[in-house]
This record gives sequence, C-alpha cells and structure tokens, in this order.
Amino acid sequence: EVQLVESGGGLVQAGGSLRLSCAASGFTFDDYAIGWFRQAPGKEREGVSCISSSDGNTYYADSVKGRFTISSDNAKNTVYLQMNSLKPEDTAVYYCAAALICTVVGGNEYDYWGQGTQVTVSS
Repeated sequence: EVQLVESGGGLVQAGGSLRLSCAASGFTFDDYAIGWFRQAPGKEREGVSCISSSDGNTYYADSVKGRFTISSDNAKNTVYLQMNSLKPEDTAVYYCAAALICTVVGGNEYDYWGQGTQVTVSS
C-alpha cells in the first residue's frame, strides 16, 4: 500500500521556522520525485518545491526561494522541507506527493498524495 505521511506542521510566529517531513512507503522511492504543495482556504493549490530522488535536482516556487529548502534522505525514504523566515501568507495545509517527474507546476503529474499537515504563521 502506497503511503505518504506528512508531519511537522504547527503554529509559529512570523519569522520563525518549521521543518516538514514526508515519509514514503509502498513504492520505489528512488524512481520518483517528491513534491510539496500547499493550499490555503479559498485559494488554489500551489506547488512549493520538489526534489528528484534519483539525482537530487530541486525546484522551488518563486514565492519560497531563498526561504525554503527541500532535501531527501533516501535511506529513510523521507523528504524534508525546511521552512525559514515564515510569513503569514505561508499559512496553508501542506501536502507531499510523488510523481515520475519533478515539477511545481500544476499537480496532475503526481500519482500519490499524503493527507496534509497544517502550517499556521501568526503575525
């Protein structure tokens, strides 16, 4: 059974940091890219970042470049999203997902999705 389980969300003040984790199982991790998406109430889903498990290539949305860092521990089948300098506009439910290609555009390429973890940034 394919599973993607996010953790690490919570409430933080503006300027603070959080690290999200995405633990994957049930598929060949090295064959997939893992992406992070977020969705705020009343807004469309937004691609945040992705990492290719095979070669480590990464991509970031312009809105998070320089503040978020994605990394992968292939031995643990886990991807992390380190979020620094958080802003109230980063408040959303964050989802990780798995796809055969690494992209932060759209999301239709992603085959598997986690249940999400809430991130709330207070001003």
